[in-house]
Amino acid sequence: MFQLSQLRCFVEVATELHFGRAAERLNMTQPPLSRQIRQLEHELGTPLLERTRRSVRLTAAGRAFLPEARDILQRCVTATSKARYALQGEAGRVVLGYSAGANYDLLPRVVAAAQQQLPNIDLELREMVSDDQLEALRTERIDLGLIRLPADLQGLEMTCVVREPMSLVLPRAHPLTRRRRGLRLSDLHDEPFIMYQPGDGRYFHEMLQALFHETGVAPRFMQHVRHTHSMIALVNAGIGLALVPASTALMRLDNMTVRDIDLPDHIRAEMHLVWRRSASIANPAMERMRALLIEQGGLS
Repeated sequence: MFQLSQLRCFVEVATELHFGRAAERLNMTQPPLSRQIRQLEHELGTPLLERTRRSVRLTAAGRAFLPEARDILQRCVTATSKARYALQGEAGRVVLGYSAGANYDLLPRVVAAAQQQLPNIDLELREMVSDDQLEALRTERIDLGLIRLPADLQGLEMTCVVREPMSLVLPRAHPLTRRRRGLRLSDLHDEPFIMYQPGDGRYFHEMLQALFHETGVAPRFMQHVRHTHSMIALVNAGIGLALVPASTALMRLDNMTVRDIDLPDHIRAEMHLVWRRSASIANPAMERMRALLIEQGGLS
């Protein structure tokens, strides 16, 4: 089988159509250059060059082989660069799982930053509930996950990347929208309220249930839903009020308004980044993406 060095020699001679100039460009003498060409022709079983004392011309086989030889050499250069980038974590593939709450603010910023700062890393996004992300991490179907707690972290590492306040979303015609003073939790007493489900929405369900129990505030629960965007849609339809992460409130609808509300300091919506403990060694690109996610989260 022919060697890359033989291809380089042939491409230079075919480009220059002169052995002397080709040898000079390759920093070698003419005799070893000629041997490389002859060995290549022997491997291919056909002459590539017509040689006379005064000129060098490509044969029909040489003309057909030249673009392919150039392509092979270029692909070798590309492959070498990709391997080096991958070793440094600057190229590769990273699969990021995320829960729906990352859609509104964090995820768009992460994707934009990755395209700009890590253009050679293929970032694949998979929307999954938190429990499914943990299973996918352990079975190596994803490399990173953005989850809500609680979580079984056996074999995994975790750091908080987002910690944000909760906002009140309410129908635009609701009387509380005309309240001049700041809104308080007590304003929600006996108000129609859209609540998270205790299953898939248990992070927020448990947080808000504990808050209402501790303060004695008792809204009237109209519906229990799984996702925040479903909650916002019901608020927009006038069904009730809801407490949602501040970033989620960026999704504005015509019949809905967003108000700040005075809540205890510990009432914050947190999102955590999780990964396998051994993943950094196996996939250097994951480590680069992990650092970018932490940076974009803004808590580092």
